[in-house]
Amino acid sequence: MDRLQAIEVFTRVVETNSFSKAAELLDLPRGSVSNLVQALEEHVGVRLLNRTTRSVSVTDDGALYYERCVRILADLADADSSLSNKIQNPSGTIRVDTSGTLARTLLLPVLDDFYRRYPDIEVRLGLADRNIDIVQDGVDCVIRMGALEESSLVARRIGNAPLTTCASPAYLEEHGTPATIEDLQAHQAVNYVSARSGKTFPFEFEVNGEIVKVSLEGPLAVNDGTVYVSAGVRGFGIIQPSRFMVAELIERGELREILSGYKTPATPLSLVYPHRRNLSSRVRAFTDWVIEIARNHPDLHT
Repeated sequence: MDRLQAIEVFTRVVETNSFSKAAELLDLPRGSVSNLVQALEEHVGVRLLNRTTRSVSVTDDGALYYERCVRILADLADADSSLSNKIQNPSGTIRVDTSGTLARTLLLPVLDDFYRRYPDIEVRLGLADRNIDIVQDGVDCVIRMGALEESSLVARRIGNAPLTTCASPAYLEEHGTPATIEDLQAHQAVNYVSARSGKTFPFEFEVNGEIVKVSLEGPLAVNDGTVYVSAGVRGFGIIQPSRFMVAELIERGELREILSGYKTPATPLSLVYPHRRNLSSRVRAFTDWVIEIARNHPDLHT
């Protein structure tokens, strides 16, 4: 017996004084209504309704039970309404971990749009270009660039960020502008070192369908994306960041793209979170928003 359904059926029978009318209101067979009420009576151990061939009336015990059932159903309706309102208007705090570069270039420029949509959600951004324990650290979701390690976490690819090769106008005026990949050997780079693995990333180009990797010497190596870009702007060497990270700097003339005749690979951008099912409404609102801005970003490809 579904007790909740039986209680709802019982209250409708009391209110309509009829099994048939209750069955019609609930869109149930009359026999099912009668069986549910009988099962409910057997469960509580008392007769709730007096039945004759012509009428149905509630017993004294049934009247007391009816009053309690009405309150239970009302409380349940209030709970459903409250939850529905929370889904439609999510609120609370979410913890998001990402790199400072992604926060600065992808999230912050449009974060006011998120707050306009969801004014009752507070976002706490943790900035770390390293592996964290999402569950132990209490993080709701992580936004990461690059290949992800195998884990039991849920990872969703939300975009691919093409690389661009660029340098400051001052650097190019002093050292010249390379026209081919081979010309790079006469230049210096700002090298990027992974804070997670300690690996230095070479420049990468696609040539005849294959990836060509070029390692360059340079006076400076960094493990932070924002510092990496700033070092390029200040003329310490050539850099190869994701284009969306430097699009505004290129537009303002603080960086110049070079070797644009060569195709470059794209770096995956992913959302990572602990569970695919039962995401809270506020976390789902944020992840759906991030997916939307990634898909609409001119320098990110799906």
